[in-house]
Amino acid sequence: SKGKVAVCRDELKSHLQQKFSRVFEGGAKAGDSAPLNQIYTELYITEGGASEVNQEHEVRLMESASRRAAAPEKTITCEDMFKPRPHSPQPIRAVLTVGVAGVGKTVLTQKFSLDWAEGETNQELQLLFPFTFRELNVLRDTQFSLVQLLQHFFSPSKDLCSFTQLQVLFIFDGLDECRLPLDFSRTRVLTDPTESVSVDVLLVNLIRGSLLPSALLWITTRPAAANQIPAECVSMVTEVRGFTDLQKELYFRKRFTDDTIISHIKSVRSLYIMSFIPIFCWILSTVLQKLLEQTEEPELPRTLTQMYVHFLVLQAKVKNIKYHQGSGADLHWTPETRDMVLSLSKLAFEQLQKGNLIFYQSDLSECGLDAEEAARYSRSAHTGL
Repeated sequence: SKGKVAVCRDELKSHLQQKFSRVFEGGAKAGDSAPLNQIYTELYITEGGASEVNQEHEVRLMESASRRAAAPEKTITCEDMFKPRPHSPQPIRAVLTVGVAGVGKTVLTQKFSLDWAEGETNQELQLLFPFTFRELNVLRDTQFSLVQLLQHFFSPSKDLCSFTQLQVLFIFDGLDECRLPLDFSRTRVLTDPTESVSVDVLLVNLIRGSLLPSALLWITTRPAAANQIPAECVSMVTEVRGFTDLQKELYFRKRFTDDTIISHIKSVRSLYIMSFIPIFCWILSTVLQKLLEQTEEPELPRTLTQMYVHFLVLQAKVKNIKYHQGSGADLHWTPETRDMVLSLSKLAFEQLQKGNLIFYQSDLSECGLDAEEAARYSRSAHTGL
């Protein structure tokens, strides 16, 4: 009934406001968060993008992106993602948004969800359900109907048994992290939202449009995984391009008054290229600020390796102070720290060779890592290096 939908909508909005109004920024300590509306920076998003598979290393993708000709591009804003396009009469049903790691795809979906929940934009949507593939992976061996899946993640939907007449948006963030077998050629057709099946069958049929054909979908991914979704299932591809040169400048000027620092960043090609990624800007700013605190004329990093080593040292110090009651002056490369860094390096290398971008407890055990100890490093440096 309309009354149930209205109640569900209000409760869902309240739930999403609570979930997304504050987010963890960069390497904030566990428990610290910042208002999303306060820290959010508009991203440069374009229509069109490489939805086909691209095996090129992401750093090379970044370099080629930085050299793109200044041809006119169709830009799009977060709030207009599902608005009808003036050059296309077809309604937008499914949007695939691509972008390299750390460029802001997840925060973009969170901002979209928060704006809807606060009544700012896209109020024609009656219900909005944001998922991450990371949380769906955990349900790989569990059977749900679509109705049960929504009730599992979103308690406000518990009194709704049908969504067929509603304007609903499903957001699926992080396709590149998906460990579900999405097989669009062999998965059977499913049209009943109350029938229990595996989660991958639900997803395939939602994306196909067999299940809830009136629903809208938004999927985000790194470029290399984009080809998992058949082109015929996608209405529009968008690309999150991160910061423009002007936005880079604005970002750094908020943090540094010394033109020498900004000139240094601009003079080091690899640092400047990578600065189109918001999380990289934060890491670089953190490193430079710490170096400036230590000495008036520090030797600034000139390579990505130097910068990441500085950042690793900072995180080792944070962990030593936070979990072992040490001081910033203590030796940060203890034998334990050295062993942990080597084990984490092995874990990252082996999992990337397998094509996995996230790790689970069984993966940690295979590399001889204790889950709790590894989690401490994660909490100290959860920026995803």
